[in-house]
This record gives sequence, C-alpha cells and structure tokens, in this order.
Amino acid sequence: MPLLYSFGKITVGNAMILGWRPKVEGLENIPQTGGAIFAGNHLSVADELFLGAVVPRHLAFWAKSEYFHGAGLRGRFNRFIMEGLGAIKVERAGGRAALTAFDGAIPVLKAGDSVAIYPEGTRSPDGRLYRGRTGAARLAVAAGVPLIPVGVIGTDKVQPIGQPYPKPVGWGKVTIKFGKPIDTEGRPDDRTALRVLTDELMSEIQKLTGQEYVPRYAPAKNPSP
Repeated sequence: MPLLYSFGKITVGNAMILGWRPKVEGLENIPQTGGAIFAGNHLSVADELFLGAVVPRHLAFWAKSEYFHGAGLRGRFNRFIMEGLGAIKVERAGGRAALTAFDGAIPVLKAGDSVAIYPEGTRSPDGRLYRGRTGAARLAVAAGVPLIPVGVIGTDKVQPIGQPYPKPVGWGKVTIKFGKPIDTEGRPDDRTALRVLTDELMSEIQKLTGQEYVPRYAPAKNPSP
C-alpha cells in the first residue's frame, strides 16, 4: 500500500468511519490477495472517500490527466498527491489517448492490486441506477481478475451533486455492501459477451442497493474522475 494512501486511511479514512459510522456488509467477499476490480454505483464524490475508508486493501482510483501534468507549485503538489495515492491517469481527449488508463490498469491488476470503477461512467443525476458501460468487464477479462459488485447507499445525502464538501459529521446514514466476486476467468472478450457480463454486474449491484434500474446510459453531465 503506498505510504500516502496508508496515511490517508489513518487520517481521513478513520475520520470518515468515526464521523459518519457507515454500515458495512459483505467484507468477507473481498479477496485478501490478488487483483480485483471493485465496481459500484455512483451517487456522490464522497463514494470514493467512503470506499477507500472501509476497504482493507489499496484501491487505485482514476484521476484526470491534468492532475499529473499541472505547472508550478500547485501542479507539482497535485502530481505528488496522485502518484502517492497510486492513482491511474485518465486522458479526457478520447480515442487512443483515453485508452492509456486501460493500459495502465492492467499491470496494476496483474501485480495483485485493486482498482475501483464506476460502470455508469458518471454520478447518477437522480439516485437511480443506470445502464453500465462495458469498460469494467473488458478490463476484468483482459487482466483475468474478478469483479466485486459494490452497492453504496446514502452518500448522496452526505454530499449531494454540486456540494463541494461533505455535510457536517453525522449527517445522513451511509451503507456500503460488497457482493460475491464475479469470476471472469475464461470469459470471451467480444462485444456481446462483455455486454452480458456488464448486465450481470449491474444486476448484482442493483440487488445490493435496491435502486430503480434505468436501461439506458446516464446523461454525462457529471463525469467522474
């Protein structure tokens, strides 16, 4: 676990746990070793804070490339933070540039680390669960690692969309549930098979959260890093 990430778990992570006392279910479903992809619903920016706080392993999150290339003192500071947390760089330009995040995640997973992904691709604008994009499934099959369904409840009350910081400690009740791992070993990587695997994943997430499912992609108004 990167040193800065460990420090963050001791400080920010423990503050999240002691302050909001999230209810956690299914920790026994988290593999103790080996690469894994944690794929969950996305209600709030606070999802990453709570997930990082309760998962007893390092989670590599995605961060936009600007955080790695900024100029001046602030740019160097952001780069230090991102590298210290073990974040994976995401290019927003699309095309081949956007695939660098995918390429960067495969060796991380094959080395036995874990990656967090939100298959909806953006925060839910209304609390419902939207159709998942196939990137998480494609990455899991390529790296040969399981998908861990994650269901998060209540973070949209702690930090609604548009709120720059979480509300005061103790505001709202947060629940985080981990489903049984979905084995991807030997799964085909064609478009149809990845769609089936993604729909299976979203179904397991929906069982954990109880959200209303919307069979279309969420509007990309609030893109996640």
